[in-house]
Amino acid sequence: MDKKLLIVDDQNGIRILLMEVFSSEGYTTYQAANGKLALEIVRSESPDLVLLDMKIPGMDGLEILKHIKAVNQDIKVIMMTAYGELDMIKEATELGALMHFTKPFDIDEMRLAVNMQLKGGAMI
Repeated sequence: MDKKLLIVDDQNGIRILLMEVFSSEGYTTYQAANGKLALEIVRSESPDLVLLDMKIPGMDGLEILKHIKAVNQDIKVIMMTAYGELDMIKEATELGALMHFTKPFDIDEMRLAVNMQLKGGAMI
């Protein structure tokens, strides 16, 4: 069964990079530049994992995370942040985020983390 991955970031370059990386890993990937679109995809496609940027204009990552968990508690979420927002990271963890990556992140570490979450720890 194909695993579905949603990338939520207002930076187009990051979305494209992550789409390429995770498409090549065999995942069905979706992208959203804002919270409204992200939540539409969550409702219609029910992704297995969401890579979620903390700072998104309009609706911040924590708000989006709350909505994702309200729609489906089982969707896994990994936060991405460009800042050292420790209080927000702590709150994101309390809301159910599994982990976070600080930008600029190591793409191989990100790929390992996603594969661990979606392939149950199988390292390829």
